[in-house]
Amino acid sequence: MINIIRVGRERLKEAYEIVNKVDQGMNVPEWFVAEPYEEFDFWMREERGLLYLAVDEDENVGAMFFVILPGLHPDNLGYDLNMEEEQLKLCAMMDTAAVLPEFRGHHLQYEMMQHAEEDLRQMGYQYLLCTVRWPPPRRYSCRYPAYRPPQAVRSGC
Repeated sequence: MINIIRVGRERLKEAYEIVNKVDQGMNVPEWFVAEPYEEFDFWMREERGLLYLAVDEDENVGAMFFVILPGLHPDNLGYDLNMEEEQLKLCAMMDTAAVLPEFRGHHLQYEMMQHAEEDLRQMGYQYLLCTVRWPPPRRYSCRYPAYRPPQAVRSGC
């Protein structure tokens, strides 16, 4: 069984090892952008980062998910959507997900995002923002010919 847990800065290096391994194993490097460790650490030190890990029964960590709570920081993606100041304060950025190959096939990215979304909802965040690779890989555009670029999504409020 694999559990999703929210952890603090003390486990950031462990999570970042997953980011590095996934980055190094990418067949198409443009599909995954590994932020530098210092970027994650900045948000954690500011207490504006949420870190989730997927941990198996032997305490092996196989996946990580990182959320940024940017507030009015210039990196807030809400500025790109011309959001008002009060809306910007309600934005969370679904930043980085990485799953080791041996842990794939268990819907861990989905599970980590579900945990994060519930936590964010309870914390009062209403806008969950992210960036995606555009255009999507051909396999997605063939399956979903009407696929459109993402827009701001207001979380179940």
